[in-house]
Amino acid sequence: MAETHDGAMPVPADTDMDAWVVEQPAPVAEEPLRRRRRPWPEPGPGQVRVRVTVCGVCRTDLHVAEGDLPVHRPEVVPGHEIVGSVDALGPGCRRFAVGDRVGVAWLASTCGSCRFCRRGDENLCERATFTGWDHDGGYAEAAVVDEAYAYRLPEGLPDEQLAPLLCAGIIGYRALRRTDLRPGGRLGLYGFGASAHLTAQIAVGQGAEVHVFTRSAAARRLALQLGAASAGETDAPPPAPLDAAIVFAPAGEVVPAALAALDRGGVLAVAGIHLSDIPPLSYHDHLFQERQLRSVTANTRNDGEELLRLATRLGVRSTVTTYPFAEADRALRDLAEDRINGVAVLQVGHEG
Repeated sequence: MAETHDGAMPVPADTDMDAWVVEQPAPVAEEPLRRRRRPWPEPGPGQVRVRVTVCGVCRTDLHVAEGDLPVHRPEVVPGHEIVGSVDALGPGCRRFAVGDRVGVAWLASTCGSCRFCRRGDENLCERATFTGWDHDGGYAEAAVVDEAYAYRLPEGLPDEQLAPLLCAGIIGYRALRRTDLRPGGRLGLYGFGASAHLTAQIAVGQGAEVHVFTRSAAARRLALQLGAASAGETDAPPPAPLDAAIVFAPAGEVVPAALAALDRGGVLAVAGIHLSDIPPLSYHDHLFQERQLRSVTANTRNDGEELLRLATRLGVRSTVTTYPFAEADRALRDLAEDRINGVAVLQVGHEG
């Protein structure tokens, strides 16, 4: 059994817990998620068990469920925007105590020894593993995480607000950094879902002029409410050439339009882990005059720590739609069909 401190949460009377698993990757309409009973996980050395309170629903979960990302763990439990409380400690754990509120994000482990880890780019680790893909995630009553990769969460924000920051927020923040946007610059955001609506608030809070491009009328209204200077259709030209842009939509056909919208020396970052094929580019129209195209690969733990501090200081707030844990499959369908304005969050520990 795992070690516990005095005041530990009661050991569950039932030896099994509720969890949603990707039974067989398939289009979400074919219901690849199945609700199952699973043994309560026991933390190993250096690990903590987190009793999940809420878990954000991320587009990467959709890519895992539908098979856009290849199977790494059969019948994996998805979910990597986890907020909960530590309820058991594995041998050797010293960073957290039982009862601490923690967050669990996408990056689950790195080797620490490859050339990318040694130079500080652990997001590029050759042997990295990920929550909800290599390891069971937060669509469950509990999850186990290496304590070195868990986040101590700031006070003053409810769980439902914190969960989206742990992936949508972190990845959006890294994408923003990858653009090298100068103070006061013009930033274009293509797609305006969970990550983009958080990134917009950070950029506006730092003095950027933000322009949003999305096919959703509701998302355009939200963008303007959050301080965007303009909001138009995905293929609309910007009011003025952009200094930087981020593509959040998993649609490669957006990339040429975003590149064409850049001013000289502008940078386009692609934020998603999955993107459909990019159409042919014209060197003159899309890349000449030192325009740059960059990708974003996962995040470092430092990105996460910086984002949590910055979001707290700037008062970033998620636009949240909550779902009962029993309706995780419906939340994923709604995400696939663009019926969510902002971000979906599962209320795991709120269910009786």
